[in-house]
Amino acid sequence: MTTDAVRRHDPEIKTFASDNYAGVHPEILEAVALANGGHQISYGDDVYTEAIQEIFRGHFGERAEAWPVFNGTAANVISLRSMCAPWEAVVCAESAHINTDEGGAPEVTGGLKLLTVPTPDGKLTPELIDRQAWGFGDVHRAQPRVVSISNTTELGTLYTPAEIKAICDHAHELGMVVHLDGSRITNAAAALDVPLRALTTDAGVDVLSFGGTKIGLLLGEAVVVLNPAAVRGLPYLRKTSMQLASKMRFVSVQFEALLAGDLWLRNARQANTMAARLASAVREIPGVEVPRPVEANAVFAILPADAADRLRKSYRFYNWNEQVGGGRVEVRWMCAFDTTEADVDAFAAALAAEMHA
Repeated sequence: MTTDAVRRHDPEIKTFASDNYAGVHPEILEAVALANGGHQISYGDDVYTEAIQEIFRGHFGERAEAWPVFNGTAANVISLRSMCAPWEAVVCAESAHINTDEGGAPEVTGGLKLLTVPTPDGKLTPELIDRQAWGFGDVHRAQPRVVSISNTTELGTLYTPAEIKAICDHAHELGMVVHLDGSRITNAAAALDVPLRALTTDAGVDVLSFGGTKIGLLLGEAVVVLNPAAVRGLPYLRKTSMQLASKMRFVSVQFEALLAGDLWLRNARQANTMAARLASAVREIPGVEVPRPVEANAVFAILPADAADRLRKSYRFYNWNEQVGGGRVEVRWMCAFDTTEADVDAFAAALAAEMHA
């Protein structure tokens, strides 16, 4: 059979703007095709969605239950709504994705109050949490209920299992619960060489937003409940949030391909390794500074704004901070599962050329 669709891009072009720019891993596409043909029960009662429950339990423990959704914003908002009453609030880092990059979705669609804390590296600590975890029983203050952390963080840093456990222990002592935004949890686990449950279940996390799209899926994330007592109403929240896929088998089978074997780990290691290679290469270029630790698949760099603008004509990437001063900007470069050594070397060479233009 043929198709009338036309390829409208050059598949050889790679950029460093976001791991969301990457396509779909071939093994994921094969899985989607495998699930095609014939009829399966809709709305998540299919055999593929049933099968991934055991796969998620293998990674996160016997109490884990996965609720596939379309995207990461939905995974975060549904998770937090299921953990909060209308009068309760979420403590998070000021740089958290739920605060800076979701268009106000937690507030607009979730009705959630976010209590933010400035952090130097994107990471919360028990002491930083206490800056907002107060006023319990005060009718005039939104009641702190959830601590939400990201791993990896929006600044590319990592929480270790011990750091997450300290946060969870502290939150639980306060009567709070913990949500982890894991849009890049696979990158974190690969970087630290620990199983996924070491950063979640074993550390005391109650609910996880598990990221799939950035690590090779066509679409799909999952709300993973690790502590059933921490949530309520998830089936209804997913439906009323317009996140219940009718043909869910095609979302679920992607998670099977990703998690049943080691595809998640291979993809994460590739992205992380390429980021380390990129950081090493650009550090050698005079006038380029790498101000933050490169701990997973993100590289932050400071360089002249005009050089960044020229380079962007060939490679897309985003400014992170335009207030550096001295005609310089801080940019963010992301590596994906399909980033290659040749991609990195070509980008570094192009950057070097622009810096000397």
